[in-house]
Amino acid sequence: MTRRRRPRREPEPFHVDERWAVSYMDMITVLFCLFVVLYAMSSVDQERFEKLRNSLATGFGASVSQTVDTAEGTVVPPALANKDDEGFAPLALAVKEVERLTAVMKEMDQRLAAQGLNHDVQFHIDQRGLTVRLIGSQTFFSPDSSALTARANRILTTITPVIVRTRLQVSVEGHAANLITAYPSVWELSAERATKVARVMVERGGLPGERIGATGYGSSRPARKGTSDADYRQNRRVDIVVLSDQPEQVRVLIPEALKAQARRP
Repeated sequence: MTRRRRPRREPEPFHVDERWAVSYMDMITVLFCLFVVLYAMSSVDQERFEKLRNSLATGFGASVSQTVDTAEGTVVPPALANKDDEGFAPLALAVKEVERLTAVMKEMDQRLAAQGLNHDVQFHIDQRGLTVRLIGSQTFFSPDSSALTARANRILTTITPVIVRTRLQVSVEGHAANLITAYPSVWELSAERATKVARVMVERGGLPGERIGATGYGSSRPARKGTSDADYRQNRRVDIVVLSDQPEQVRVLIPEALKAQARRP
């Protein structure tokens, strides 16, 4: 008895146009991952956002309001100011640093004014700290000389005790006009002037020696670039820089803090 053979089944034909389904599923998977990442990035921590907003507003001396005035800024009440060190706290710290340096400047100016010496000194606050500028060779030095005048000694002994109390580092920087006859170079003249000022502050004013340094810049950093007698008088100077001890991210914001201070009534 012979068996009947079953008819052989032919394989189903392969349709090339069905490959799109694989690519489509891959695309949908990638899009899903993309939207998950976007959602995760878009979630906002409300508490940290408020701290950021308050810290930013504090530095500009604004007041709390529900709307933002782009010309004046938003203001945070004193109770919330500097509540923590998050967000834009460096700006708030820069404001405090400006206030500290301003207080030192005012105390120096008052002490000098009491002796009629305040007209011989200029003050300037910037990213480095507080600069006390002694200008004019006739007032502080004899012409083409590093010898301090009696008036210069009085000024230094008046302001040094104020600097001592700050506990900050000090840089004494000598400058000279590009006109000398008695010295081989303006570099030597400016360096000697800076050194003489530093010695008076240490030996007579009581400033610890490890807190002070002296540098001569010659005529490379003129206060004025003109060639008149008034320009030369401005360039014959010694700058006493009371260096800020704040980190760099705070010091770079001191100019903005100065603007905020100037806007206050």
